[in-house]
Amino acid sequence: MTTWIRRYSARERSNHWLVAISFVLAALSGLALFHPAFFFFAYLFGGGTWDRILHPFIGVFLSLFFIALAARFWRFNHFTPADRQWMKHIGDELCNRDERLPEVGKYNAGQKYLFWTVVVTVPTLLISGIVIWQPWFAPYFPVWLLRVAVVVHALTAWIMILGIIVHVYAAIWVKGSVRAMTRGTVSAAWAKHHHRAWYREMTGK
Repeated sequence: MTTWIRRYSARERSNHWLVAISFVLAALSGLALFHPAFFFFAYLFGGGTWDRILHPFIGVFLSLFFIALAARFWRFNHFTPADRQWMKHIGDELCNRDERLPEVGKYNAGQKYLFWTVVVTVPTLLISGIVIWQPWFAPYFPVWLLRVAVVVHALTAWIMILGIIVHVYAAIWVKGSVRAMTRGTVSAAWAKHHHRAWYREMTGK
């Protein structure tokens, strides 16, 4: 009989999915503005004009939802000596030789790096996006700053998109992970195998 361990509450899962949905919408609407090859995404939002109008508002919603998410998970993402050892054995993780890895808590070093990457990229996207937001804020900034903000916004967006792609791939690749964000639980065997220190904390074993 499978033993299940609570990993995320309903509120945490709802917050995560609001961020995820906002990210997808922001990414698609942003890509439509980034290059003509991606303009067809604009039709998902009612055409080019509506895409341009909606994109910054979606970005604001994404930022607000992520602030709430980051506040919930901040304390779990501080780096420890075990994380440094985990990174030295990243090859064992990729080859699923978890028995050679140090015991980690709720999140491993890879997950923590992603968390801090998003912590940096979301505010950067928000600030640079506000600078170039036509017609509300852009007229108040010099042209040179607008040009810098456009480049920073685009580069930061690509970094975040790549990071989220890795995140989604890893969640699918590590069997049993997706359930944590759909039902809120993981099997005891999954927790013991991938996050042994957290497993001990949750079970006292």
